Amino acid sequence: MTGLRDLRVGRGLVVPRQLLSQRFARSGGAGGQHVNKVETKVDLRLDLARLGPVLGPLRTARLRERLAARLDGDGRLQVTCDEHRQRARNLDAALDRMESIVEAALREPRRRRPTRPSRGSAERRLTAKRRRSRVKRLRSDAPADE
Repeated sequence: MTGLRDLRVGRGLVVPRQLLSQRFARSGGAGGQHVNKVETKVDLRLDLARLGPVLGPLRTARLRERLAARLDGDGRLQVTCDEHRQRARNLDAALDRMESIVEAALREPRRRRPTRPSRGSAERRLTAKRRRSRVKRLRSDAPADE
């Protein structure tokens, strides 16, 4: 049976397994007796408060900001998994999911390269503005039918 492992969350960045906590519960849904008596659902949490020395304050702040909706009341990142019948497979799936969530949150946003509108698009925009202006001018100049 596999247990907790370190999370690899980027180039050379490793979150030690000591910062993770796991709990198991019974899964819901169909499944009969197996689902009613075996605790296979995994609740995995990452303590962001203790993550500062590992990743540094800037990365930890970025995680808190981007993952605010996924944090529990104590400020820990929570991931649950109950898609498999075996506890070990659910734990592996939860660890993989946590890795990808943290890695995506740590990724720096790509900078937008400023571009200029093409000559054709600028010309189409100005033509449309002239047409609209003309329509409005004709409406205001036209006598009202009474």
